[in-house]
Amino acid sequence: MLKRLAVALVAMVVGFSPLTPQIARADAPYWQCVTFARLTSGIEIRGDAWTWWQSAQGNYRTGSEPEVGSVLVFRPTGRMTRGHVAVVSEILTDRVIRITHANWGGSRGKIEENVTVADVSDAGDWSAVKVWYAPINDLGSSVYPVYGFVHNERLGGSTLIASLPSALG
Repeated sequence: MLKRLAVALVAMVVGFSPLTPQIARADAPYWQCVTFARLTSGIEIRGDAWTWWQSAQGNYRTGSEPEVGSVLVFRPTGRMTRGHVAVVSEILTDRVIRITHANWGGSRGKIEENVTVADVSDAGDWSAVKVWYAPINDLGSSVYPVYGFVHNERLGGSTLIASLPSALG
């Protein structure tokens, strides 16, 4: 219980920091989460977001620990029937990260940068997360199940070089 309160406190402090999520310009192209994650991370997986976890098996290193540049793969649930993918942009604590992703919630087709995500799983294994919701300046009330992280390293040892597109800045 104390660990969850600590995670919530860190997320609140981070949410009020000057690095709160930024939404892309209105004239920016319409982005899908999969296209954005593939281009940003360099991970060459195609198909709906929920298929990334299975597609990564045997091809990319996967796990339950975030790394900058890895892709967080959300399970399909509720209105998010195709899942979701997001690129880890920063690790703040063992249970709080920032992601950059596209086509989420009220930002349809837009890119959101440095969005706070907190691990709220009982085991601390990143199997369930809450995502920062800017309109209320807090973590949203929804808990999203996730598969884990696909890392930008092909099995066999080659790390892919990828960075956020310069058009974001």
